[in-house]
Amino acid sequence: MIIAVDGPAASGKGTLATGLARHYGLPHLDTGLLYRAVGLAVGEREDGPEFERAAIAAARALDAAHLSDIEALTSAETGVLASRVAVIAEVRAALFAFQRDFATQPSGAVLDGRDIGTKICPDADVKLFIQADSKARMERRAKQLEQRGVLVDRYALYHQIEERDARDMLNPHGGFYKADDAHLLDTTLLDIEAALRAAIEIVDRTMALKAGGDAS
Repeated sequence: MIIAVDGPAASGKGTLATGLARHYGLPHLDTGLLYRAVGLAVGEREDGPEFERAAIAAARALDAAHLSDIEALTSAETGVLASRVAVIAEVRAALFAFQRDFATQPSGAVLDGRDIGTKICPDADVKLFIQADSKARMERRAKQLEQRGVLVDRYALYHQIEERDARDMLNPHGGFYKADDAHLLDTTLLDIEAALRAAIEIVDRTMALKAGGDAS
């Protein structure tokens, strides 16, 4: 079983994907970490040919060892860098095979990101699109950072999230769009336990329907 989980930053998709993987005993890949690792590798270089060349080289050289520094990879600043490299077609192409290989392993998998249901796994058994309003997402990300002892400027964080959304939605090479057959789950008013229950219900109902069973 392949489960594709898409949605904007801090919508809860990563936490839900982790919970779904645990519930169904499936391996999980946060594909956003791939782009974040590439973004982190190129740092604050100015946009232009040199930036693109460095990003493409970093994407082609990426392996699992580059995904270990979770604190650096999940910072708000790295998220902005990730959205800058994600618009580069060659970067997306370099990371495509990595993601497809993970998704198509015999055990099945759960992948979360921004184009899983539309580009990476259009044939996924279940597709979820997770959304929440910008204020709720900002507050969630702020609390995550504060739990690590990071001092958070909520005003700046809110605008980083809005900037990331705008860049992702304008991305001509992948962007983030809800697949036609994806199930929409709005987590704005849900805590993680309620959101996970809702996601599991969607997966179970979808798989039961595909098996010709009773989904009631």
